[in-house]
Amino acid sequence: MPFGDSIIELSLQLLALLALVGFSAGFVSSIAGAGGLIALPVLLSIGIPPINALATNKFQSVFGTLSSTINYFRKGHIDFSRLYPALLCAGVGAAVGTFAVQNMSADFLQRLIPFLLIGIAVYFWFSPRVDDHDSHPRISQGKFNWTVGGGIGFYGGFFGPGIGSFFAFAFTSLLGYNMRRATANTKPLVLMTNTTSLVIFLWSGQVIWSAAIVMALGQIIGARLGSSMVIRRGAALVRPAIILATIAMAVKLLLA
Repeated sequence: MPFGDSIIELSLQLLALLALVGFSAGFVSSIAGAGGLIALPVLLSIGIPPINALATNKFQSVFGTLSSTINYFRKGHIDFSRLYPALLCAGVGAAVGTFAVQNMSADFLQRLIPFLLIGIAVYFWFSPRVDDHDSHPRISQGKFNWTVGGGIGFYGGFFGPGIGSFFAFAFTSLLGYNMRRATANTKPLVLMTNTTSLVIFLWSGQVIWSAAIVMALGQIIGARLGSSMVIRRGAALVRPAIILATIAMAVKLLLA
């Protein structure tokens, strides 16, 4: 049923709770990219079916990522002239991944990703490249666009957990971006990836609109506040946040 018309009756108290959940998820995602750890379990716990919960979570998270992207861009931390090719590759990768997951099992990725996330946490903890200063890039922008943009975009469409951490890791380790700049440039790529997947969910009619809209409003406010904190504090805030978020995601996937 095209463009999503799933309806589930939710009380005003529950909608207020979901708005708060959206705010919290947006705040966390704008810093460390793990808001799904907050939003998705809540949606499932109130009785929303898994596919509808995934679609609704994707919808509300897109608005939080858009809010933080706009804030980072206005403050001069995103250079879209360098990012456009990576955005295109991420969109194509996400589309392929979203269609692929409908015909393939994600069991292997579910077993592998926790260990990759732990590896990223260790990298952010010990690497001298993770600070408020740019370092020398290890690959060209062109190679980054199609390998990282396309590859992580595919992963985002196919599976998803930790996509923000993977992009941030790539920006710091491969292009030498400082943490503030890496976090800012991660957001448009996550936005492109999630929006591509969302379009497919919308077409199949899986979004629970009452929950999605109130959570999106909370996301917008939370993401704006969180991204402003990153701009002010840089690596001192982002580094520990990403370490905690990636470990939390890894534990959640291992216990799933």
